[in-house]
Amino acid sequence: MIAKLSEKKSYPWIVVGLLWFVALLNYLDRQMLSTMKPSMMIDIPELAKAENFGMLMAIFLWIYALMSPISGIIADRMNRKNMIICSLFVWSGVTMAMGYATTFNQIYVLRAIMGVSEAFYIPAALSLIADYHQGNTRSFAIGIHTTGIYLGQALGGFGATVSQQFSWHFTFHSVGLIGVIYSIILIFFIKEKKAYTLDTSQKLSMRTEFRQMFKGLGILFGNISFWVLLFYFSAPSLPGWAAKNWLPTLFSEKLHLDMALAGPIATVTIAMSSFVGVLIGGVVSDKWVMRNLKGRIYTSVAGLSLTIPALFLLGNGSSIEAIIVGGMLFGLGFGIFDTNNMPILCQFVSPRYRATGYGIMNFVGISAGAVITEYLGKAADNGGMGRVFVLLIIVVVIAIVLQLTTLRPKTINMTE
Repeated sequence: MIAKLSEKKSYPWIVVGLLWFVALLNYLDRQMLSTMKPSMMIDIPELAKAENFGMLMAIFLWIYALMSPISGIIADRMNRKNMIICSLFVWSGVTMAMGYATTFNQIYVLRAIMGVSEAFYIPAALSLIADYHQGNTRSFAIGIHTTGIYLGQALGGFGATVSQQFSWHFTFHSVGLIGVIYSIILIFFIKEKKAYTLDTSQKLSMRTEFRQMFKGLGILFGNISFWVLLFYFSAPSLPGWAAKNWLPTLFSEKLHLDMALAGPIATVTIAMSSFVGVLIGGVVSDKWVMRNLKGRIYTSVAGLSLTIPALFLLGNGSSIEAIIVGGMLFGLGFGIFDTNNMPILCQFVSPRYRATGYGIMNFVGISAGAVITEYLGKAADNGGMGRVFVLLIIVVVIAIVLQLTTLRPKTINMTE
């Protein structure tokens, strides 16, 4: 079945479509928790304290961050199809298990396990899509895949609504079961494709494996452009993860709304505008880079610039109109930025090390997200969350200046 399907000219887009639903589940499973807090804290009282909830969100991010470089290294040297399927199966099983949790410690441990399993997906999936789309369709293909992430984030906002109609246990059980079933379906439809050849004729010794791994890390960290990309990727992660994890709470507190209403408003506002942003960013970037090698960089910077007024409105806005406009601007800009990270990386890094590179970028970006998530948990208890959103503007401005002044790509697609 895979052999016949992969012969079609449309198969690179079929791969994007198949992985789109995995991306949706990747964010839906992790995002549901942020809006189901009111329902869950009836059974698990510790969740009522914002600092505890911040710890719960942060443990996922810390584990996810620490595992991302490892997952990238493995993806560059192993079959990414198998990694994607196993990752989906495990995190979906964890989601099902969360529906049976009865204590804060159980939820805490399951979130940590979810962090491990979900970390193995993004570097493998994005590098696989990049290998299938090597020409002027790369940003758009990754953009389409990224819309799955944002739709999953939006649907996660309805976790509180579904849990009120049924129960939070049912919500975790049903979404987890869908993922388990889909992971089995993927076995018959996804095919690996590497843009380089791996020598699998003989089993390498552990010493040789480590030597090659450190060689790849040395090549990446010896590239000054990669250091710039690390900062450029991590700096927007501060407001990005702050919005993903705490915007429903900010909406609820500032607008005095019930979380069952604030959750969907916050996540749908961000996610749907991001959905539009990644498509716009993908199309514009693919066309611009054909005329100017810095086209992807300029597109990304334009998107990130939109988050500056957005953060100001989110932090200072007191009306529902101002905050929703801020959310829409943030989502639109972040989407344009987000869809171009892997394509820009492909202009500076060989395909042999792209999953590793993106895994490291994930590590620094999500580590930044974990720090801001915990910090905002404490700020929420003291009523100072909005002020933190405004201060994050400084970090975004520094990232934009650094990107524009230092990155000078010499090709659309680095080969070896």
